[in-house]
Amino acid sequence: MIQDSSPKNRGLSRRQLIRAGAGTLPMLALGTAGAQQKFTFRMAHSEAIGAPLTLALQKWCDLLNSRSGGRIDAQHFPGSQLGSYTQLIEQSRIGTIQGTVGGQDTEESVAPEIAATGGAPGFIFKDEAHVDKILQGPLGDEVSAVARRKTGVEFVAYAEVGFRHILSKRAVTNLDTLKGLKIRVPEIKIWVDFWRRMGANPTPLPYAEQYTALSTGVIDAVEADFFSIWGFKWFEQAKHLTLSYHWFLPKAVRVNARWMDSLPADLQALVRQSAKEVFAEQRRENRAKTDEALADLVKAGVTVHKLSGDEAGRWFAAARPLFDEFSSKSADTRAIVGRILAAR
Repeated sequence: MIQDSSPKNRGLSRRQLIRAGAGTLPMLALGTAGAQQKFTFRMAHSEAIGAPLTLALQKWCDLLNSRSGGRIDAQHFPGSQLGSYTQLIEQSRIGTIQGTVGGQDTEESVAPEIAATGGAPGFIFKDEAHVDKILQGPLGDEVSAVARRKTGVEFVAYAEVGFRHILSKRAVTNLDTLKGLKIRVPEIKIWVDFWRRMGANPTPLPYAEQYTALSTGVIDAVEADFFSIWGFKWFEQAKHLTLSYHWFLPKAVRVNARWMDSLPADLQALVRQSAKEVFAEQRRENRAKTDEALADLVKAGVTVHKLSGDEAGRWFAAARPLFDEFSSKSADTRAIVGRILAAR
C-alpha cells in the first residue's frame, strides 16, 4: 500500500499528534501519581489516652498523613494497645511497628551512654532549662546517631512528660518513711538500682498493670508524672503525692531506621522536620499545664507533701553514688554523664 505523504496529510497528522499529546499528558501525570508507593507508619505507645503527649502524637500522625498527600499512612495506637512499654520499644527496633515513644533509659543494656540522657540515674537533671541545654543541643543529635547505630532506631525528636513524683497509699515525707515502700518501677535495671539505693522495695511491673497492682496491694506506690497519674486514674487507689522531682523523663520519639531509609528523601525530611515542630510545641504545652494537672489531683482528694530543702539534699546524697557506678559502664557513658553534670 502506497502512503500519501502530501503536505496536507502531514499537517493533519501533526495536529492529531498535538491533540493526542495534549490529552495524554494529564493521563501520564495521573498514572505517575497513582503509582506512588504508600508507606505505612504505625505509631504505638503506652501513654494514656487524652494525655498531652498522646495528643501531640496524634497531631504528628495527622500531619504526616496530610503533608505527605497520603503517601504516608500514619496510624496511632495509644494506651498499650499493641503491647507493653518494653515490648513496644523492642517492636520499634525490629520494625514490627515503625514508631514509638519512650525514655532513653530503656537503652541501658545496649547503649548506657544514651540512658544517661534519659534521666538515669535519678536526680541527674536539675530543671527543664538543664534538659533543654542537653537534648536540644549537639548532644541530642549525637545521642540519636548512637541510637541509630546500636539499636536500629532514630530519635527524630524529644518529647517529655516532666518530672516524676511518688504517689503512695501512705504519706512519704522523708527517707525514713520511704524505707520498704513497695513501689512500681519500669522493667529496667537502673530504676531497680535507684530505688533500692533510696531504701524502697522496687517492684518491676508492666505499665498497664499499675492500677490493678495498687488496688490489690501488690504495690503501695507508683512513681510518675502528674499527667499519667491523672490519665490512668491511679489517684483513685493512692491519695498521697510526694513532690520528689527524682527523675525528669524525656521521651525520645523513635522511628525504625530501616523504615526511615526506605522513604524517598522528601518524606524523610517531612518525618524529621514535622517531628521537631510538633514536639517543640508539646514541650511548651506540657510545662504550661503542669500546675493545672497538679491542681486537678488536689481537687480529686490527693494530699501533697513537699520535701524541705535539707530533706531533698538527703535524697540527692543517697542517690549520688549511682552516678559513679553508672558512669563505670563505659568510657562513653562516663563522658556523657560528666557533660550533663557540668551543665547543671
